[in-house]
Amino acid sequence: MSDKKIIDKDTVLRVARLSRLILSDKELSQYSGQLGAILEYIDQLNEIDTRNTPPTSHPLSNLKNVFREDRVKGSLSPADVLRNAPRKKENFFSVPRVIE
Repeated sequence: MSDKKIIDKDTVLRVARLSRLILSDKELSQYSGQLGAILEYIDQLNEIDTRNTPPTSHPLSNLKNVFREDRVKGSLSPADVLRNAPRKKENFFSVPRVIE
């Protein structure tokens, strides 16, 4: 594994400013440690030999979709759909206006 990656507080502060975030000193320390740990993990992943792994490989690649076939069915009539509507206008639900 490569040398430990350290993200200093200045780097975190610069990214925070670019993101328009205001971070406390405690958060700067916390995030610099967390980002360093993330970079270490990425280094570990980069050490894995993936030359013989297809780009679309997935641990669940043997699963098949379990979708059912589409079947045409009849639908409800407008009268049936609107039977319990508190308010209706012609073949539509009537709702209070929200935007003037």
